[in-house]
Amino acid sequence: MSRQIDVAGKSGARYRYAPLDEDRFLAPSGANYLIGEDSEDGLKIIYAGETENLSNRPWQAALDEARRDRAAAYILTRLNVTRSIRVSEQADIVAQHAPPMNPNPAADNASAEGEGEP
Repeated sequence: MSRQIDVAGKSGARYRYAPLDEDRFLAPSGANYLIGEDSEDGLKIIYAGETENLSNRPWQAALDEARRDRAAAYILTRLNVTRSIRVSEQADIVAQHAPPMNPNPAADNASAEGEGEP
């Protein structure tokens, strides 16, 4: 899997991700990462994350969890040094794709607003 994949955020921005060879050496770089699976409509994003240090494999637990139900799940990465850019990109992608393994801020806000009402 050597192709690059463009992922659109809710803002309309497009982000280019590349599949990650899980067995290769990973440099200690800041990055965004996606866990995805192929569907008839293309990439289905299951989880979107960001990290200060890709070499610590922060995505491994989420990938293992995703593969319990989706054996063909895989990881994609995009290097980003600046944390504020990574966080913004992650939020943009989550807002557009609502990955099932990410918390849903809109649903969390709606349920919090409804708390205490009869």
